Amino acid sequence: MSKLTLQDEALRRRTFAIIAHPDAGKTTLTEHILLAGGAIRAAGAVRARGENRRTQSDWMKIEKERGISVSASVMTFEHDGKMFNLLDTPGHEDFSEDTYRTLTAADCAIMVLDAAKGIEPQTLKLFEV
Repeated sequence: MSKLTLQDEALRRRTFAIIAHPDAGKTTLTEHILLAGGAIRAAGAVRARGENRRTQSDWMKIEKERGISVSASVMTFEHDGKMFNLLDTPGHEDFSEDTYRTLTAADCAIMVLDAAKGIEPQTLKLFEV
């Protein structure tokens, strides 16, 4: 296999920031994208107990204890010749600066909305970014 040029390598990469109000489902969506892309064998769940609780992005002790992301995490997987980077961002306003910085590294953003709650205050702030 020949080595890709820098331009070709850049063209095969896609970086998505997953953004939303707290508890809208960012980490859950990230887990299921990783599962669909073949990067993991089973999707973890934020609210689950024991082994099922393990998620790829919420790995810090404080994140596991509180059930929220406090720092952006990057998960990478290859699918169909493309390299995908998923940036799971914190939703809580106390950690919003991390989310804003992360957005500068993304090609695009996927905004998750809680269908039951609708547009929430942090969602509106993210629309402005």
